[in-house]
Amino acid sequence: VQFVESGGGLVQPGGSLRLSCAASGFTFSTVNMQWYRRPPGKEREWVAVISSTGGSTSYTDSVKGRFTISRDNAKNTVYLQMNSLKLEDTAVYYCNRAGWGPPWGQGTQVTVSQ
Repeated sequence: VQFVESGGGLVQPGGSLRLSCAASGFTFSTVNMQWYRRPPGKEREWVAVISSTGGSTSYTDSVKGRFTISRDNAKNTVYLQMNSLKLEDTAVYYCNRAGWGPPWGQGTQVTVSQ
């Protein structure tokens, strides 16, 4: 099982980024997928989940209306579109299968700064 996150970077408040997570080593299309993040000095927290078919999504309150999770089962990839970014969105972002622990990918750094 492997996850490779990408798409992070440095962005100003109010900006946008689109994260990608390429997954391998399991049957991607049958698994609910989640995004997590680890802010500086804090523990990892859940951000969003998407069902195996993509028909159902859910978000933590702090990102509702700003972030959108999606997936492409043909590409074994899950995405996180992040709009209206805030300083507090600064974190390393990870994806994983819902309900599973390790292994984790290396994550992708998102820094929101003026």
